[in-house]
Formats: sequence, structure tokens, C-alpha cells
Amino acid sequence: MREWNTCPSSTPPEVKERAVTYVLDRLDRYKSAYGACQDLAPKLNIGAETLRRWVVQAQVDAGDRTGPTSEELAEIKALKAKVKVKDLEETNEILRQSAIFFS
Repeated sequence: MREWNTCPSSTPPEVKERAVTYVLDRLDRYKSAYGACQDLAPKLNIGAETLRRWVVQAQVDAGDRTGPTSEELAEIKALKAKVKVKDLEETNEILRQSAIFFS
């Protein structure tokens, strides 16, 4: 039976950095980042897919791969949260107005 490694979403940044550096330093020995992560993740006690996503994001941040950088992703997340709050405020205002109207 395969034991699944779980890595909490609040993994310390130092652990992520060391794991990503470990994979990137050995990437030339593998056909792909996927293969490297499949092989190295158990040694690091990290899920292979988690490690692969960290490596891909590090490559994007370094400009080696296309995609949104970590800073852009953080900005998108913040903007989505802001829109959600705005929508909730508008909904609450509509509910207040309708409560007043029906009273």
C-alpha cells in the first residue's frame, strides 16, 4: 500500500526553497520536472505534485517559464477578495433597503 505524503499549506518558506533548489540542481538528470519530482519527492517527504507545483512556480518567477509570477498571483488573490467584499456590501445594502421597504 502506498503511503501518501502530506505537506501542510503553511510549509515554511525555507523548506520550500531548499526542496525547490534540490530539484532544480538535479533537473538535468531527468527528462522533465515531473520525473524529477516523482523521484525526489519521497526523499524529501513532500507530495510529488506539491513539489512539482513549487518547482514550476519557481521557474515562472525566474523567467524560465511562462505564466503568472507569485507577485501577480498574490495581486489577483487580493483583487478577488476585494471584489467579494464589495459584492457582499452591495448585497447587504439591497437586503437593508428591501427590509425597510417591506416594513
